[in-house]
Amino acid sequence: MTIPKDAFRRFQEELAELERKKDADAGQPTGATRMARAKEEFLDLRKRYGLTVADVVAFFPEEEGIGYIQSLIAASEAKPRRGRKPKAS
Repeated sequence: MTIPKDAFRRFQEELAELERKKDADAGQPTGATRMARAKEEFLDLRKRYGLTVADVVAFFPEEEGIGYIQSLIAASEAKPRRGRKPKAS
């Protein structure tokens, strides 16, 4: 899927706006809090513009893209599928 250049430009502008907001924050939240907030904001942007995993991976440097894919795989494998319980007769 190709992304229109306008949508990608808007996506970059919103990421820049998030960076400006982060710099404007007076308080110093912990590293885990910042990472969780950044991840939430990024996922919101990804959903808003309908980006695929390939689009997201291509946006980051290669090492970070690979790390992102590995985290998605780990998250999907961590949740075992529940099967149906057999009916008791």
